Amino acid sequence: MALRRPFRTGAMAALLLFAVPSPAMAAGDVPQASAEEDGPVAASVLVEKAARRLTLFDESGVPLRVYTGIALGGAPVGAKRFEGDRRTPEGRYVIDWGNPGSAYHLSLHISYPDSDDVARARSAGRSAGGLIFIHGQPNGYGMTRIKGDWTDGCIALSNEEIEEIWGLVADGTPIEIRP
Repeated sequence: MALRRPFRTGAMAALLLFAVPSPAMAAGDVPQASAEEDGPVAASVLVEKAARRLTLFDESGVPLRVYTGIALGGAPVGAKRFEGDRRTPEGRYVIDWGNPGSAYHLSLHISYPDSDDVARARSAGRSAGGLIFIHGQPNGYGMTRIKGDWTDGCIALSNEEIEEIWGLVADGTPIEIRP
């Protein structure tokens, strides 16, 4: 897995299992990553929609970073069912590529839809949609965040936050999106 930042080197195998935070760990108790030569690298990503939280975990399941107040699709409750429903998907996917030229600062593509998502939408005579990303704010908007849930199903953060995530999350990193 190659990282996006040119100053990062090395590779890391994707984890097959998703890390789960310890129930004993309070939301604010995020340990700082050790100062390795290449710096920390996220082994998995967890999005908790109801909590409006995105967490990056290292290969041991220890939280590296926690981002709160994330924005979701304009209809945030429930899993994405078809194109245009403005819902954010739920399930296990992969961050499979990044777009440095995105209309939303930087963006990381989520591998939605999977075969189950396609079959569910097709059974309703609809397209599952796609182009679901973790991204920053719209280009030209400035450094502040748009308030509320405003995306078409993506996960939005501040530009500063997506810049940090961009440098920590490689293509092939698993992501779990929970209700």
